[in-house]
Amino acid sequence: QVQLVESGGGLVQAGGSLRLSCAASERTFSPYNMGWFRQAPGQEREFVTAINFSGLRTYYADSVKGRFSISRVNAKNTVYLQMNSLKPEDTAVYYCVADRRRIGVQTYDYDYWGQGTQVTVSS
Repeated sequence: QVQLVESGGGLVQAGGSLRLSCAASERTFSPYNMGWFRQAPGQEREFVTAINFSGLRTYYADSVKGRFSISRVNAKNTVYLQMNSLKPEDTAVYYCVADRRRIGVQTYDYDYWGQGTQVTVSS
């Protein structure tokens, strides 16, 4: 059972930046594909970005391309989400996800989820 703990959320003005971190409990972190989803109030959970186990392949939702960047440091069991040029519509709870076999844009592609961290972007 992989436990994921997100951190780094908060309140930021539009145009600002935040970096989210996700620490995994699993010692064998490196085989897991990782990603981030988000959920705004009254909306469905949506895919943001993903990175494969080696870090060589990344995927982004069109809404965040060019502004967000995902990375991982396997030696630290940690994945990061750097968010730049934030917009009010980026306001949501951000969830870290992991799966050993799959990588995709659907919630069912990931077996493990963190508790989420709130990101609020003021206009």
